[in-house]
Amino acid sequence: MPCPALPDGFDFTDPDLLHHRVPLPEFAALRRAEPVCWIPQPAGLAGFQDEGYWAVTRHADVRYVSTHPEIFSSSLNTAIIRFNEHIERDSIDAQRLIMLNMDPPEHTRVRQIVQRGFTPRAIRALEDRLRARAHAIVQGALAHDGPFDFVTQVACELPLQAIAELIGIPQEDRGKIFDWSNKMIAYDDPEYAITEEVGARSATEIIAYAMNMAADRKQCPAKDIVTALVAAEDEGSLSSDEFGFFVLMLAVAGNETTRNAITHGMHAFLTHPAQWDLYKRERPRTAAEEIVRWATPVNAFQRTATQDTELRGKQIRKGDRVGLFYSSANHDPEVFDHPDVFDITRDPNPHLGFGGGGPHYCLGKSLAVLEIDLILGAIADAMPDIKPVGDPRRLRSAWINGVKELRVTVG
Repeated sequence: MPCPALPDGFDFTDPDLLHHRVPLPEFAALRRAEPVCWIPQPAGLAGFQDEGYWAVTRHADVRYVSTHPEIFSSSLNTAIIRFNEHIERDSIDAQRLIMLNMDPPEHTRVRQIVQRGFTPRAIRALEDRLRARAHAIVQGALAHDGPFDFVTQVACELPLQAIAELIGIPQEDRGKIFDWSNKMIAYDDPEYAITEEVGARSATEIIAYAMNMAADRKQCPAKDIVTALVAAEDEGSLSSDEFGFFVLMLAVAGNETTRNAITHGMHAFLTHPAQWDLYKRERPRTAAEEIVRWATPVNAFQRTATQDTELRGKQIRKGDRVGLFYSSANHDPEVFDHPDVFDITRDPNPHLGFGGGGPHYCLGKSLAVLEIDLILGAIADAMPDIKPVGDPRRLRSAWINGVKELRVTVG
């Protein structure tokens, strides 16, 4: 039955919806009236041969589903809530090789290996280099006469360079990773004219690039993260193809999401000048977490029920898809005072922008927070009078809260 709190046919995964806005009013209506709500879809529309999904909109419920992988699987239908309607089932199933789409115990094995690259020590070792890169990025943008695009000139660069630093991708190759990752996620946006085949080819390019890196390190070990992940056989290691799929995940989870958090955060400052003034004066350590809550770069992931179960009194059948709407959870007034207020001093801030906890909590959270802090600090130092030039242009996507272009000027 459709939800009476929503207009007929309303679908939170409609890419035309996120192309224009995050549906915060509709999320609020569901949290009040029917926090676990069945959203019907025609079979095949999202790439799945079913009749829809359950929308989970309250913070507590998103956390519950996230922390019970034995009931709610990431693997059965993957974590992606909507694919292109023309996708073949074999293409969906192939994505189970990505850690994002694994369940324990396989997920546990792979995560225990790859988290060697994200220890506090590993992140601290990057900080000085990334700080220098952040300032160089901002100085490069300052060289432009007149308005420029904040996304391509500032926001995208530090996440790409951080990944390159972390796993040893030569900096001159970062443009390839940027191009390939853009093509992978842009299948819903007609402006890019990216077909499913082009997206798949780009994914293959990333995997092949990373597999070649892994093969080189296995033959000639070095003192770097790639060697630690693929060549430390006595401690468990990734196969070359597992490393390829890990880098594929990083290209989106560590690049696209952080880039969008930085862009949304800058736009929030530009539209909340008092907060920008506060940031420039005090640089509160809480700012990055509020930016991620406010931005929520991943609007939704999904799980699939492994058994008949119940959530908020709703009977969820084995095989039903369950949408976890992080944007809604991050505006839940049961958890956040004045959730519609952008407040960089918000503390505590138990947002779910890095996931709802459980096995899939964001592995790179510390790195993402560091990148946001460093680039915004560099902007505050060198571009304190940055101004917007028009509204941001949003990505047409079923699940990513993305910005394609944000034109700004300085001085």
